[in-house]
Amino acid sequence: MSKIFKNLIPYWRWIILIFVFLIAQAYCDLALPAYTSDIIDVGIQDHGIEHILPKEITSEDYQMAQTFMLSDEKEKFTDCYEAEDASKSDDGVAKYKLTADSDTLDKLDEELLVPLVMAYQAFQSGEQMDVDASAIPQGVALDDNMIKQIRSKVQEKIDAVGSATLKSMGVTFATKCDENAGIDVDANQVAYLWKAGAKMAAFAAIMLIAACVVGFAASKVGAAVGRDLREKTFSKVVGFSDAEINKFSTASLITRSTNDIQQIQMVTTMMLRMVLYAPIVGIGGIIKVAQTKSGMEWVIAIAVAAIMVFIFTLVGIAMPKFKIMQSLVDKVNLVSREILTGLSVIRAFGREKEEEKRFDEANRELTRTQLFTNRVMTFMMPGMSMIMYCITLGIVWVAAGRIDKGSMQVGTMTAFITYAMMIVMSFLMLSAMSIMLPRAGVAAERIDEVIKTNSTVNDPKEPVTEADHRGVIRFNHVDFRYPGAKEDVLSDIDFVAEPGKTTAIIGSTGCGKSTLVNLIPRFYDVTGGSIELDGHDIRDYTLSELRESIGFVPQKGILFSGTIASNLRFGKADASDEQIKKAADIAQASEFIETKNDRYESSIAQGGSNVSGGQKQRLAIARAIAKDPHIYVFDDSFSALDMKTDARLRAALAEVTESASVIIVAQRISTIIHADQILVLDDGKIVGKGTHEELLKNCDVYMQIAQSQLSARELGIDDNKKEGM
Repeated sequence: MSKIFKNLIPYWRWIILIFVFLIAQAYCDLALPAYTSDIIDVGIQDHGIEHILPKEITSEDYQMAQTFMLSDEKEKFTDCYEAEDASKSDDGVAKYKLTADSDTLDKLDEELLVPLVMAYQAFQSGEQMDVDASAIPQGVALDDNMIKQIRSKVQEKIDAVGSATLKSMGVTFATKCDENAGIDVDANQVAYLWKAGAKMAAFAAIMLIAACVVGFAASKVGAAVGRDLREKTFSKVVGFSDAEINKFSTASLITRSTNDIQQIQMVTTMMLRMVLYAPIVGIGGIIKVAQTKSGMEWVIAIAVAAIMVFIFTLVGIAMPKFKIMQSLVDKVNLVSREILTGLSVIRAFGREKEEEKRFDEANRELTRTQLFTNRVMTFMMPGMSMIMYCITLGIVWVAAGRIDKGSMQVGTMTAFITYAMMIVMSFLMLSAMSIMLPRAGVAAERIDEVIKTNSTVNDPKEPVTEADHRGVIRFNHVDFRYPGAKEDVLSDIDFVAEPGKTTAIIGSTGCGKSTLVNLIPRFYDVTGGSIELDGHDIRDYTLSELRESIGFVPQKGILFSGTIASNLRFGKADASDEQIKKAADIAQASEFIETKNDRYESSIAQGGSNVSGGQKQRLAIARAIAKDPHIYVFDDSFSALDMKTDARLRAALAEVTESASVIIVAQRISTIIHADQILVLDDGKIVGKGTHEELLKNCDVYMQIAQSQLSARELGIDDNKKEGM
């Protein structure tokens, strides 16, 4: 997981912004249930009256309220009010107005609740608490001892009523006092509801803004992480030698650059949105539950324990399959790529059914793994829903008894249920991410493996810089062995390719011809000996400078999507129209280019699939010629050309390569018969070196190749001499 998190370090400012807005969103989210509870308990049940002390009270009620108060309680009560001038009152009745602040009232709601309720009940009916007003001595002030005795007698009744019911009775007292003082209680109730509703709407608006900001920022960070990883992966892969490409395989590198990075990008966005938010809401919900003082926290504890056990069980079952899934995606991509690339061959050999079976096998294996994980994960939502419903049922069951006893109000139960659902949903969000994070973790490891893999072919620390290359290539007793191989592919290769001369390489299939020329542009580095360019080891040059001097035409002509002109300018972006036309003329490509409607602006499909093999090969040769390099390397690049086109191309090529070194790998003797130097390879070793005529005399391997392709007359030997050989 650390590999996922380290990608977020460059965007720490955005993450702080996201965190701040998530806190704001969570604060608003957690505040709404409390307002819902207040609307039910205070706004509806208590007529919008929040405290047991009335806002205004007549002098008669003022005296009555102090009946069962102790001395210190009376002092606190009277400190909260100031007398109004009766002459200024509409009804001429003396009144007292509440002046205490909200914090003081909160404290007095608990301290004065019992004496106020006793006084109200005594002078109303006296039924609920057995407080008989007639039993109170008339005209005699009750001292603290008498009050304590009276309150002790009804204490059992007070305890039985319950704190919630007692608070409602205190609010009823305040309501009656306000009504007696001429206050419109109904208007106050409506005003309270509007005020509470406005606050909820404001919090909802803030939540909306915060959610939008977080969504935007999380998406931006996720997209930026994906962009960075694609850039890092691509730049790393472009710098790989063929050894690293073969190590990972092209299909795997494509999967890592697309599917794996997409997984990380998606998880990063969701993680910033959900994983950060879930703990904030969960912890905040637990704090809010504790603040309700409902005594039902144990229900939440049981629910959280059940959720954790459930989630860890599912993840433990599915986790191993997630690790297998990515490699199976690689396998499907590999099979798909092979089939699509070789579709014409598959059709030619009638292998459609067999290849369909091969793809179906890989596809079914991936499908089985995905189905297993999906089936395991399908239990999550029903299981979590079941836990949530059981929690709700348990809360209602327990709360119903408390409401019946008067120790809890309906609004408190509603708020408790809402907070409980928030806590459960936070764990549900974390559980959803726990499914995605392991898979993203595997993807991050695969991408990190590519990024941390260093190419075996690198620029030197102190490169040699040549102002002008001549193009002299020297192989000094070169040995080469592929990574992981036990034997050398090339052994003791020693020759010089000079400017103005053509060096040809010929030999049987698999003797190492292509491997040899691939060492010149450092697709691989030699494992023994050295290759020099103009007297310096090619490993002393930067790769860009070395390859700038080489016009390489691979064995398989590769074109890129675009136009003919863009492909010919591939090695030299500033080549003029005249230069690319001249290169096309030399490569014998003009004849088919001119037949196209758009000529050099004609489109080339991906991989050059809309041109023939011979046309593709001629365009690849023209591309190298347009670059005007010091060294030309043709790796069996004339194999798709007919003899006539081959001869014309070689004749035209000789004119533009007078000052360049030319190295040709060929299978046909006719292609290299006029080469200045011919190297004959056999089993990775040079078994012959010289001109065509010299090799016919002193190299049996070359003679065998020549006799298999040309007649005795073409070779300049008579039949008797041929038989003697």
